[in-house]
Amino acid sequence: MWAELAGIGRDATSGGYRRFAWTAPDLTCREWFTAQAKARGLAVERDRNGNLWAWLGERLPGPAVVTGSHLDSVPDGGAYDGPLGIVSAFAALDALAADGWTPPRPVAVVAFTDEEGARFGVPCIGSRLLTGTLDPTRAAGLRDGDGVTLAQAMRSAGADPAWLGADRSRLARIGAFVELHVEQGRHLANTSAPVAVGSGIWPHGRWKLTFRGRADHAGTTALGDRSDPMLAFAASVQQARTAALHLRARATVGKVTVRPNGTNAIPSEVNAWLDARASDEATVRAVVTEVVDAARRRGAEDGVSVDLAEESWSPAVTFGGDLAARVASQLGGVPVIPTGAGHDAGILAAAGIPTTMLFVRNPTGVSHAPDEHAETADCHAGVSALAAVLADLAADDSADPVPTA
Repeated sequence: MWAELAGIGRDATSGGYRRFAWTAPDLTCREWFTAQAKARGLAVERDRNGNLWAWLGERLPGPAVVTGSHLDSVPDGGAYDGPLGIVSAFAALDALAADGWTPPRPVAVVAFTDEEGARFGVPCIGSRLLTGTLDPTRAAGLRDGDGVTLAQAMRSAGADPAWLGADRSRLARIGAFVELHVEQGRHLANTSAPVAVGSGIWPHGRWKLTFRGRADHAGTTALGDRSDPMLAFAASVQQARTAALHLRARATVGKVTVRPNGTNAIPSEVNAWLDARASDEATVRAVVTEVVDAARRRGAEDGVSVDLAEESWSPAVTFGGDLAARVASQLGGVPVIPTGAGHDAGILAAAGIPTTMLFVRNPTGVSHAPDEHAETADCHAGVSALAAVLADLAADDSADPVPTA
């Protein structure tokens, strides 16, 4: 399975992946998912929001145990972020089947659409729509860098955006969700543990900063006569670093667009996207405030306006304490670790679904880049852990469907 996915959407120059939602590489990955499911006799469906579901025992009574992740990537992303959870889910079902296991309740593998938000700017679009935390009208109107809307992209791929929106009946079928993911960091790198259980996700968000000045000639315009938005932008980047350091947070400006984007032209407009994360919401908000205040102070000196728009917000998530402790105990007391990365698991947990995560050791600690890695033996350990967790949860007769608001 891993070999079949390896070449899809991989850039020959960077070695990273460009599997953006509803593009050809993403659609090829979806075809791969469907083929893997059908080869195992699983019933496959695409829900109203574009998420793919592969069902084992779909007509069995009781709430479903669901596992999976996503197949899309960030620009030049690594091979493991997302796909490891999908491949491991199918492999875990294979391992259980080889042992003669028959599920007493429905089990599903899900591939959520556009988890990274690389194309349309909002992360976890598929799970946010499913849970009703993203307005379907707003989602349909999101545009990529070429001006293509999400609705247009879906139609081009044969999906109907008219059905976007909360799917309460589907959500109510989920009794528990387990997402396996490559570790994004180095908690496990220097330990003997190949697998950890997730305790929760830091609050985080994305903000768009727009700096507007006046275009002019780079060679003939005196410095004192300029309204250069690049200076306020630069102040915001510096302050992001400063604020993150003294507030013990994380702040990143990783995407920028400049108009008119000419070497010998003073820009008229700069758009920049700030990603901010911390252990609590107040700290994240304080980082954003410091960045904007610094940008506006510099903008006032140069006649540059600074506007701020919040594009997405994910509150702090604590995975069910009882479930996390149960899984950690079942796996022999493996480490329990937090993460600063967002996941579909966090969206489902915030919606009231009993949720946990498994992390597979990453020796490099690198993620969202080609050097992202997990050793084969550790991946096998992850599959074994996931299989054990799925069997345990599926055998829990006390589980009831989760009511949704």
